Amino acid sequence: MAAETTDLDDVREQARRWLDDDPDPTTRDELREVLDRLPASAPELADRFAGPLTFGTAGLRGPLRAGPNGMNLAVVTQAAAGLVGWLAAQGGTGPLVIGYDARHGSRAFAERTAQVATGAGRPALLLPRPLPTPVLAYAVRHLDAVAGVMVTASHNPPQDNGYKVYLGARLGGELGAGAQIVPPADAGIEAAIRSVGVLAEVPLGPAGEVLGDDLVASYVERAAAVIEPNGPRDLRVAYTPLHGVGAAVLTAAFARAGFPVPGVVPEQAEPDPEFPTVSFPNPEEPGAVDRLVALAEGTGADLALANDPDADRCAVAVRGGGTGWRMLRGDEVGALLADHLMRRGVRGLYATTIVSSSLLRAMCAARGLPYDETLTGFKWIVRAGGGAQPLVFGYEEALGYCVAPEHVRDKDGITAALTVAELAAGLKAQGRTLTDRLDELAAEFGVHHTDQLSVRVDDLREIAQMMARLRAAVPGSLLGQPVTEATDLLPESDVVILRTAAARVVIRPSGTEPKLKAYLEVVEPVTDGDVPTARTRAQSAITALRTEIAQTLGL
Repeated sequence: MAAETTDLDDVREQARRWLDDDPDPTTRDELREVLDRLPASAPELADRFAGPLTFGTAGLRGPLRAGPNGMNLAVVTQAAAGLVGWLAAQGGTGPLVIGYDARHGSRAFAERTAQVATGAGRPALLLPRPLPTPVLAYAVRHLDAVAGVMVTASHNPPQDNGYKVYLGARLGGELGAGAQIVPPADAGIEAAIRSVGVLAEVPLGPAGEVLGDDLVASYVERAAAVIEPNGPRDLRVAYTPLHGVGAAVLTAAFARAGFPVPGVVPEQAEPDPEFPTVSFPNPEEPGAVDRLVALAEGTGADLALANDPDADRCAVAVRGGGTGWRMLRGDEVGALLADHLMRRGVRGLYATTIVSSSLLRAMCAARGLPYDETLTGFKWIVRAGGGAQPLVFGYEEALGYCVAPEHVRDKDGITAALTVAELAAGLKAQGRTLTDRLDELAAEFGVHHTDQLSVRVDDLREIAQMMARLRAAVPGSLLGQPVTEATDLLPESDVVILRTAAARVVIRPSGTEPKLKAYLEVVEPVTDGDVPTARTRAQSAITALRTEIAQTLGL
């Protein structure tokens, strides 16, 4: 009991010190209310002060709440001061460009970042309104900025927000110009953030220069130029931004490229930080695109597209014959886009991650094109190959695609949607569909069927226990075939890869959620052009593989 009392006294004292330095009266009132409810609120208070949000390669991300273990004006002020100090220590010159989405707090966090930058004597350029993350990534390169900040929590729940950092060419180098940070920059910025003293002593200047719509128009023009100028454009598209910020930019890009403007799900067309029509604002989640499918069916659309709330991801749904509409997997869209670019004669490096399908590797090998695999995340994909070959396409299975690295050196849901539409319109002109093209790829390279086993936990120690159990008893066979490769990527990354002649499993903790993920793939050859039968065999095999891996993990 004495120890518990001491712990509570310690966290109460931390909270009081926080109150003295918190610049936001709203979060000060929020924290006082928690203190007033002690001792009943002790677990909540302890969680708020369990430790600071860590500034990693994905920046900051967490719930909107008072305290160091949340997103709030105090945390953002400290992060901005650390970032600006680190940029100066690295000798980085030039402006800081700042973008934001429509989530709660995003604009205030962006403006505070600009004030910290100008207070330190650095020009700050603020995007003109809530805009997609790819527009910010584009702006870093287009404006020759020293760095960029995007205030967004992407497809996290409504109560979250986040803070991502991009470097310009001066500090990011050729491959990292306009890309998200990688080590050691993340550790350097984190150390600079921790060295920030009393927030009241951080000098604040004006909220920077608000950029005009010409920046957005420039992005739209360059995005439209990603596709061929004279191809077919007869395509009816249904679209949803899922209450995010993608609609205005995507519809402008489609119009600029000569496509009919997509029909937009009316209930989800405008930005809304509450995301009222979806339980989770992620197009991969069950039910998230139900309204999109209804619109596509009701309007006779050829194609259905969705962006996540900050429009850096793109989801694609197609008619499934007699079974209605179905959402394509990220690996399917990645293969379609890569194949389309290859058929257009785009030569250079094609890249994906270790958890994506092996189909892209097979396509590159057959067509004499360079290929590379990276750790998960676009910060690695855009640096694939180390610069030996120019990257022309990269994708990750979580609906992220980079079809024009010189335009945006990150995933971009706007240009991905345009390129999918270009492919679909070309196929429609031939009386064919995206599904037909997937069948052609399967007939040529075999059915590459992918799936996921995802285990959500309440205690992160459970993930460590499952990974330890796997390492202690690596299976010698899967689906009755010997495991020919068992690769452990420790200490570089907490990943285990298992391969047989016809299957692959990659197991790792999620980088953004309390989950353990197993990425499953089986490859079934196609005999005599009979793709449906091969798909049926692949489905049975992936189901069996899921069961085996669940048993291996002790589920």
